[in-house]
Amino acid sequence: IELAGAISPYDPAVYAKGADNLAAMLEQKILQRDPEPCYYVYRLQAGEHVQTGLVAAASVPAYDDNLIRKHEYTRPEKEDDRVRQIDAIDAQTGPVLLTHRVHEGLRELVNQAMHGTPEVDVTTDDGVRHALWVVADPTRIEAISALFDPAVSGDIDALYIADGHHRSAAASRVAAQRRQAGGPGWSGACEGFLAVLFQADEVRILDYNRVVRDLNGLSREAFLGRVAERFAVAARPGAVRPGESGEFGMYLPGQWYRLRVDPARLAATDPVARLDISLLAEHLIEPVLGIHDPRRDQRIDFIGGIRGLGELVRRVDSGEMAVAFALYPTSLEQLMAVADAGEVMPPKSTWFEPKLADGMVSYPLCRRHVVE
Repeated sequence: IELAGAISPYDPAVYAKGADNLAAMLEQKILQRDPEPCYYVYRLQAGEHVQTGLVAAASVPAYDDNLIRKHEYTRPEKEDDRVRQIDAIDAQTGPVLLTHRVHEGLRELVNQAMHGTPEVDVTTDDGVRHALWVVADPTRIEAISALFDPAVSGDIDALYIADGHHRSAAASRVAAQRRQAGGPGWSGACEGFLAVLFQADEVRILDYNRVVRDLNGLSREAFLGRVAERFAVAARPGAVRPGESGEFGMYLPGQWYRLRVDPARLAATDPVARLDISLLAEHLIEPVLGIHDPRRDQRIDFIGGIRGLGELVRRVDSGEMAVAFALYPTSLEQLMAVADAGEVMPPKSTWFEPKLADGMVSYPLCRRHVVE
C-alpha cells in the first residue's frame, strides 16, 4: 500500500520498504525488544476453540537434522520470496506452527506462565482473539528448555511442522548463507527461526476440499458409473460431511452423494497411501477425472474447510465447477506418521485454523536491530 500499484511483489523495492518499516517501528518503539531472552505464551480463541502454545526460536540445526520434521514439499518461488524477505528485513515476522506429542509437564509450565494481564490481548477482524504473556522467569525458562534438551531431559524429542514449510525452509537457507559468509552478517540468532509450539491435542485441522471444472468428457451418468466401480455410492437428500476416514461427500449440480471406499484400503502399510486425499486421488481424481498433477492442473481447485460445504455447492451450482468433493480432515496422528517415515503428503492435505498472527512477535537475527 506504500508502493506503486503496478510494482511486482518480488521487486527489491518491496523488500527494502519492509526493512524501512521495521526499522521505523523499532525507532518509534512501536515494537520493543525484551531486555533478556524469554519465551512467550500465545493463546488463540476462535469461538469455542482455544489453543495455547509456546513462542520460541526453533533450532535451524534441529530442522536440518530432521528433528523438526516436514510433511510437504515447498515451491521454489515461494521459498525464494521468503528468503529475500528475511534477508532484507534481517528478522522473521511470520511464525511457523509446530506441534508435538502431548506432554503434560510442558502444559503445566505453560499454564503457570499465564498469570496476570497479558502483554497483548487483541481480537482481529476475523473474530479470533490473540493473547500473549511474557515468560521471563529464569527458573521457568530453564525448566521449559530442559524438556527439549537431550543432554538434560529431552522428553520432547521431535517437533512437527504443521503450517509454515516455506518459512522454515527459508530460515534454514538464510542461516546457511550467513554461516558460510561469516562476518557481521552472521550471529547465533541466525541459527533459529520464529515458531509457536502447540500440544497435538490442541491443534485444530479442518477439512481441505476439492472442486473440479469438468467431468473429463464424461456425461453425468457415465461419471457416476465410473465412480460406482471404485466406491459404494449413495445419493443423499442433504449435504454430506464425512464422519470418518474412508468416507467422502460428492456434489453434482442439485445432488449430494456419500462415497465409501473399501475398508481394506485403509489398512495400507504406507502412511501416505492411507490418507483420504491419497485414496480419492488414486481411485477417482486420477483415473476418472484425469488429473495427475494437482499442483499445476488448472482444472482442480482447493477450498479450506473454514468456508463450509456451502462454498462447494456454490462453486458447482454457479457452473464454474462440475463436481465437488468433501473430505474427512487429516489427523495429526496421520501427519506425524508421514513425517516420521520421511515421506510427504499430497498437496493441500491440511488446513489449520485459527491462523497465527504475523508480527505479534518478531525475531531479529542480528544486533543491528537493537535500538538504544
